[in-house]
Amino acid sequence: PASAAMTLAGRLAAEGLGTAFLLAAVVGSGIMGERLAGGNQAIALLANALATGAALIAILSTVGPLSGGHLNPLVSVALAARGDLPWREAPAYVAAQLVGAVAGVMAAQAMFGLPLLELSMKGRGGLNLVWAEFVATFGLLALVLLGSRRRPEALPYTVAAYITAAYWFTASTSFANPAVTLARCFTDSFAGIAWNHAPGFVLGQIAGGAAAFLLLRDKPS
Repeated sequence: PASAAMTLAGRLAAEGLGTAFLLAAVVGSGIMGERLAGGNQAIALLANALATGAALIAILSTVGPLSGGHLNPLVSVALAARGDLPWREAPAYVAAQLVGAVAGVMAAQAMFGLPLLELSMKGRGGLNLVWAEFVATFGLLALVLLGSRRRPEALPYTVAAYITAAYWFTASTSFANPAVTLARCFTDSFAGIAWNHAPGFVLGQIAGGAAAFLLLRDKPS
């Protein structure tokens, strides 16, 4: 749960910064992994997955007590619908996540001497990948909805472990986050996604998140 002592501005700053570091980890580790893997895509993906999982533990453990550590518009909307976040704050959370996500991409691109923003040409098309995003997001939202009430202290590790695994068991490598998806349109690197394929990913994510919410929602505590 978010800190009741923090102002909304403080919580939004934490949410935006946390999302920025998540994207910096995703994009930066993808670039580093691809550069060092010598063309071996499996090694690059493994490096990308492990770095993302490790970053998630650190970010969620730190940002979670401040803002709730949503880092994902679908998490914010689901928790608002369940009564855990005021509806009036949900749009601000989503905006902070989107801005933070793009800022994180820019930070990663700058670290590796690439243009701050570039349209991705990395194809990720196909209904099977849309379905993979449905599955990935359903699982993520299910963990958040169950864990935030029952084992909140374990949630950083639960989410990190799930995302690390989902990099490998989903055909889409588990974006599971509209803010992450849209931001990754602006890097033409290992972690990128072509802008014309992003809408399918986002639709799959929204459907998966909605299905998880409808199945697992409960009354406000």
